[in-house]
Amino acid sequence: MTATIYKSTGSFYLAYDDAGNKWHCRIRGRLKIDEDISSTNPIAVGDTVTLMLESEEQRTAVITGIADRSNYMVRTSPHNKHQKHIVAANIDLALLVATIKEPRTSNGFIDRFLITSEAYHIPAVIVFNKADLLRGKYQEEWQERKAIYEAIGYQTFAATAINGEGLEALSSVLKDKTTLFSGHSGVGKSTLINYFIPDKNLRVQEVSGWSGKGQHTTTFAEMYDLPGGGRIIDTPGVKEFGIVDMAREELSHYFPEMRVLINECRFNNCIHINEPGCAVKASVEAGTVSIERYESYIAILSSLDAGFT
Repeated sequence: MTATIYKSTGSFYLAYDDAGNKWHCRIRGRLKIDEDISSTNPIAVGDTVTLMLESEEQRTAVITGIADRSNYMVRTSPHNKHQKHIVAANIDLALLVATIKEPRTSNGFIDRFLITSEAYHIPAVIVFNKADLLRGKYQEEWQERKAIYEAIGYQTFAATAINGEGLEALSSVLKDKTTLFSGHSGVGKSTLINYFIPDKNLRVQEVSGWSGKGQHTTTFAEMYDLPGGGRIIDTPGVKEFGIVDMAREELSHYFPEMRVLINECRFNNCIHINEPGCAVKASVEAGTVSIERYESYIAILSSLDAGFT
């Protein structure tokens, strides 16, 4: 029997078969050895797996195999920066929920998420939530960020999840797709999902008043069916989106605005810092590549050089 993983806690899994039956699953002891998976979690939400039934009455089964993935997204393990953790598999769209304030999502965090999406060939969109808080300098900052990311091809949305403002357009983007939701704790992922799937009534918490940081409301990745077709994968809020398995020479390939310039650089191995005849640096100086994105590139490149991602 084949089934799709809807929830992973690291020790047990919730899966649904093609008939819609729910199964509580555990992993086969030899699976980690049999499969060539070098991550902290050999099975991720979104995976298609083979089940061996244990008890039909209790709906329990053992996972005996994993089907080939069309794609997956990884980040550094929250427990060990030298290991990778598969966030989810078989994804059609990666959606980053960001906020300008309460809490603040940095340009660097957004760029790391987009770089990872590019590296694993997953289209990405950005939802700037809590649009009702965007006044004065925050409104100006949002307009600047929107312009930067839309200029390089990313679709952005402004929304207020608590009242549904701006979410109708996003709903059509999610239809019939498996979409990964990611972002800091407190940016409103659960509130967004409650809008799209009202009967889930996911728990939400306010941002801490003294720290301005969000409180974790999602402990494990979990997938939900959208009423109109498609699926949402909710993921735990993360402080940093750590990049793994990326060589410094590859990094600029995952910045779309830099990727189109690489062949114009004088040197094939140009990393766009001090080399003469660098088309990327020339474009930054000319203002056609944003200085904010270039600064993110330099910061991430430095972290790759130092061995910390």
